[in-house]
Amino acid sequence: MARSSTGQRMGAGVASAAVALGVVQLTAAFFPPAADARTAVGTAVINLTPGPVKEWAILTFGTADKLFLSVSVIAVIGVLAAAAAIWERSRVPAGTVAFLVAAVVGSIAVLTRPGAEALDIVPTLLGAVCGIAVLRLLTSERIAGSAEDTEAKPAEATGATESTGVDPGRRLSLLTFGLAGLGLLGGVAGVVVNRRLHSVSGDRNSFALPSAPQPSPVAADVTPQGVQLPSFITPNGDFYRIDTALSVPQLARADFRLRIHGMVDREVSYTFDDLKKFEPITKVVTLTCVSNPVGGNLISNASWTGYRVSDLLHDSGIHPDADMVLSTSVDGFTAGTPVEALTDGREAMLAIGMNGVPLPVEHGYPARLVVPGLYGYVSATKWVVDLELTRFDRVQAYWTKLGWSERGPIKTESRIDVPRDGQKVTKGPVTFGGVAWAQNRGVKAVEVRIDDGPWQPAQLGASYSNDTWRLWSFPWTASQTGFHTVTARATDNTGAVQTEEQAPPAPDGATGWPSVSFEVA
Repeated sequence: MARSSTGQRMGAGVASAAVALGVVQLTAAFFPPAADARTAVGTAVINLTPGPVKEWAILTFGTADKLFLSVSVIAVIGVLAAAAAIWERSRVPAGTVAFLVAAVVGSIAVLTRPGAEALDIVPTLLGAVCGIAVLRLLTSERIAGSAEDTEAKPAEATGATESTGVDPGRRLSLLTFGLAGLGLLGGVAGVVVNRRLHSVSGDRNSFALPSAPQPSPVAADVTPQGVQLPSFITPNGDFYRIDTALSVPQLARADFRLRIHGMVDREVSYTFDDLKKFEPITKVVTLTCVSNPVGGNLISNASWTGYRVSDLLHDSGIHPDADMVLSTSVDGFTAGTPVEALTDGREAMLAIGMNGVPLPVEHGYPARLVVPGLYGYVSATKWVVDLELTRFDRVQAYWTKLGWSERGPIKTESRIDVPRDGQKVTKGPVTFGGVAWAQNRGVKAVEVRIDDGPWQPAQLGASYSNDTWRLWSFPWTASQTGFHTVTARATDNTGAVQTEEQAPPAPDGATGWPSVSFEVA
């Protein structure tokens, strides 16, 4: 097979895949969300990926992990389509068979989505048909063969080229690029149409939060002076986001149902309007991701408005031997939360507002769980629609199936924000600083050490509550030029000191003292 022929066929495969994906994306916009094969396949990849690989992706790409996955899935599809097209022949249609296999895999992925129905595979099948049609066209002997002959025998093709104005090889390339462009255009149009048809941004914008007693105002002295630290309340746009949703679920208030069942005396179900009978509360709580490495930024603080989960559970009659609540998102994600964490007075809530506005869609609109003191993987279910009372020895949630611990209490930790690693510090007086946290216990002290010197107490910003982080600062005189390190450790209100032992995030949260290298110039 000539090298030029191989290249043309690979291009044909990529164009065919582009058309197939474009058709799927565009037609899926007119079906329920479960029909989106791109999201379905991506979600299946996420679910089948081993835990350590997921952890690597989160640590490496942070909040861009979903973009990385989406690009990777599309790239893999393109490579496989290009390889399959090389072997596409009229007598042995290997490429066509590969597209059919991909359609079957995509259909299975769609049908495994929560709420999926048989008709939801129509966009996938239609995309496969269109992709196969383009593949057969671009690799047909009449079109591809004439292009190959033109390249192989340019002298003989001169007459044909002169009579048509365009040689067959160039015509094939233009056709390939044109079809690939149409596929890309179809995909973009599908995204735009899908947002217009399914977006709940209008539903969110029309929602006014209920009036709730306000928590204590945030005093100015929670933030130490003389050092640039994170805002005590994290703006919604800066709040970290780590979840398994490749495509943000769009759930309107009218479609919301919260089912409470399992080990209860009676099953109950609440619509969004039913929630109005409960007393709303507002509470400032710091959330932390279990994947946060030592010194990492997967932690944020916000003011949440919602309803006490204990109030919602009260009428169901929880069985005494139930020790776990399995919460389920509308997209199928699950988390297992200890019953006592939802009923022990820490005011775990079904949150509907964040920093004075309705929940942003990417943070769980219309409702999510917020549980002080627990890492998000066992507590912070977004787009939550189901609470099942059960037991840890009977059911495993999403992350515990992958080897993470069951209960996930947040550890006593600290972080250095100033100086940054590798930063140059001017000789003379300087102020370092950072944050510390021990949700549900609170932080009472932070100590700092320069190089191998003694531990010295840092100055703490005022404590807002035991459920929020605490900002700290440390004034120091940089007198000796050269490279130095600064290390920090926190002590919580129980007297427990942040451990020096280094441990990765899995299976129950990273540990170790944060340390930053800097240079005194």
